[in-house]
Amino acid sequence: MKYLKRYNKTIQKFQPVQRGNIMDKTLLIDPKDNVVTALEPVKKGERCTVTTERGEESFTALQDIPMGHKLAVCAIAQGTPVFKYGSAIGDATADIASGEHVHSHNLSGYRGRE
Repeated sequence: MKYLKRYNKTIQKFQPVQRGNIMDKTLLIDPKDNVVTALEPVKKGERCTVTTERGEESFTALQDIPMGHKLAVCAIAQGTPVFKYGSAIGDATADIASGEHVHSHNLSGYRGRE
């Protein structure tokens, strides 16, 4: 406590850094991403809006999405890279509609490949 009182004038108050774009129940980590992460379960039919490098995009969840899973922000064609963290994490193994669940059934991840 004495330390804080003594040095209080030199301590700067930092504003929390907002990492990503949190709107509704989803997190867009980087504006380049074409998927968002569900911060809590998202019910089929729920509408989400995020701001990407392409502008503001809205989509409706096509299925119930468990917490921690990915949803497509926009349509992703088969063979196209899926972006999360601002980097490609894998390729779509099928056409993915906007609002669709993105997981191992339609994504071939790069991680763990030789």
